[in-house]
Amino acid sequence: MSGTEPRVSDASLGELFSQLTSDLTGLMRDEMQLAKIEMKEEVVKAGKAGGMFGGAGIAALMTALLLSFAAAWGLAEVMAAGWAFLIVAAVWALVAGVLYLQGRERLQHVDPKPHATVETLKEDVQWAKKQKP
Repeated sequence: MSGTEPRVSDASLGELFSQLTSDLTGLMRDEMQLAKIEMKEEVVKAGKAGGMFGGAGIAALMTALLLSFAAAWGLAEVMAAGWAFLIVAAVWALVAGVLYLQGRERLQHVDPKPHATVETLKEDVQWAKKQKP
């Protein structure tokens, strides 16, 4: 028998089915492991970015607070203090609204699907279909 001829197995249909089931089980286990790894990598990246955003947010909050007081007191030099603080608050309300709308827009583009895992699962299904006698 040459190396290019298909190997003829003496295994029974039950043994072949058992081997196919075992192979599919192993394959699914590997796919689940790949999905876990892929998701874990994304969660770690998101966690690090979230921590940095948290620190930046605290610093920005302190900056905005101090600048807001400075702006309101500066305006209070030319108008009543109540109106000065109200104007600064209205500016912050406008900023909050714009940021909310932009955040909502960007959130609609988040895709948590593990693309590599889905693609390999599709390939596995095609492979399994070809294994049928």
